[in-house]
Amino acid sequence: MATTTTTVSAPARPGELLSERIAPGILPKVLGRFDMIAIFVAIVLFAVQGSVVQQAGAAAFVYWILGFLTFLIPGAIVTGQLGLMFPGEGSIYVWTNKALGAFWGFFAGFCAWWPGALVMVATADLVVTLLQFLLTLPPFNLENPLGSIWQQGVIILAVIWFSSALSILRFRVTQNLVNGVFVIYGAAILTVGLAGLAWLLGGHPAANDLSTKAVFGLNSGNATFYGLVILALLGIEVPLNMGVEIKNRKAITSYLVWGSVVVMAAYLILTWGAMVTVPQKDANSTYAILQAVQTSLGAGVAAVVTLIMIAFFIFNTTVYNYSFARLLFVSGLDRRLPAIMGRVNRNKVPHIAVLTQAVITTAITILAFFIFGSNANLSTGIYIALQAAVTVIWCLSMVFLFVDVLIIRSKYREEFKREQLVPVSVFWAASILGAIASAVGVLVTLTGGWLLDPNHQLAGSWNPKIIDQGPWILIVGGVAVASLGVAVIVYLLGLNTARRAQAGIEPSVAS
Repeated sequence: MATTTTTVSAPARPGELLSERIAPGILPKVLGRFDMIAIFVAIVLFAVQGSVVQQAGAAAFVYWILGFLTFLIPGAIVTGQLGLMFPGEGSIYVWTNKALGAFWGFFAGFCAWWPGALVMVATADLVVTLLQFLLTLPPFNLENPLGSIWQQGVIILAVIWFSSALSILRFRVTQNLVNGVFVIYGAAILTVGLAGLAWLLGGHPAANDLSTKAVFGLNSGNATFYGLVILALLGIEVPLNMGVEIKNRKAITSYLVWGSVVVMAAYLILTWGAMVTVPQKDANSTYAILQAVQTSLGAGVAAVVTLIMIAFFIFNTTVYNYSFARLLFVSGLDRRLPAIMGRVNRNKVPHIAVLTQAVITTAITILAFFIFGSNANLSTGIYIALQAAVTVIWCLSMVFLFVDVLIIRSKYREEFKREQLVPVSVFWAASILGAIASAVGVLVTLTGGWLLDPNHQLAGSWNPKIIDQGPWILIVGGVAVASLGVAVIVYLLGLNTARRAQAGIEPSVAS
């Protein structure tokens, strides 16, 4: 491992973090516009969400549009402004430090990082599900493939560690691989849309009713899907975790504009392709989009599209790994976490942070798929509770994002005006809409359509057969609160070290 020592002194400007001064001297600028768009799509565009949201029926399209208008577009506007003003490594961690100070900066950074670690398990688990679907197709034709919990756990661990190995290579090499998979992923998504079109042109009626206004109605029975839409759109700011590694500032606005266009079009295409081809009663909540391709275009095409999806989610795990590791990296530089987190290898990649995430996700996988693997219900319950907690915590981090821009406008008026993207009234509207959408995302994840139900029945559970509605809010809420408690404890433990670093007592940073 190559070792670089960077001498630092106390921050030159009020509110400047040590990481803002150190990181640009350690990490190379390698990311261009296309790279940023590919990273954004990898983080935000989960093709399988087209299958998940189909369960809402035609109302899925209404929820998508609501999600775009109330969350994705406001988030892109706010992220663009903050990213241009402070394009440092760590995005929301840096911005919240500017707006609210050190504690809330670390807290917001933790709220943004912890879901990323948990989602790595989810993306690896999706690889398992897609492999299971592939093995049911010709020439395999297997029944219940990879049915043992331990087999699934082995594959998840393999994906996690393979992605970790890719994440510590020279960043340009890894990103080139991600870009290549991104291109064929786009082709696979278009194929799902083509499957729907071919189905209709072949003289078949739409598999689900899309002809009456009533089927597009929003109600307490489908309110949970708004939370799932918000979950699908989370991660707008994540590419700017690598802010100092961007070659051209114009890449920030480019990825937000074109990435958002791609995400919106893709989710609508995926949902439509599944909706017109696969009856809702027969649709699998994970791979209905692949069922659509199989039904309309045949098993051979479905197998190719499935292989592409498997490749994407392997590399998607890689993107999550290296992008969220940057939050640990800058926290190490700022002594919010042990200084070892701020080290990089000879490829100028924060390898300790990457490997730390791999160890954490390995522990979670062992817990859910091996220690409790003999009890399928318990294993599944642990998994879905963690993923629901991801939504709650990540949405909370987005509230910080929408608050940050308004406070920063007040504290840094000249810088804000110099980089101002839209009128101030638009920022207010975006912040209010985005904060409300984030809060509603938390609420419906925990309670479902509780507010819309005249009887106020809890209905948030993602699988009532595994976790009943009553315990659901306690378990998911408890996991979220416990996670946030860990953030506070870690901050307090690192507080003295951070103060020494900011005061210039520690003369150097080894990387």
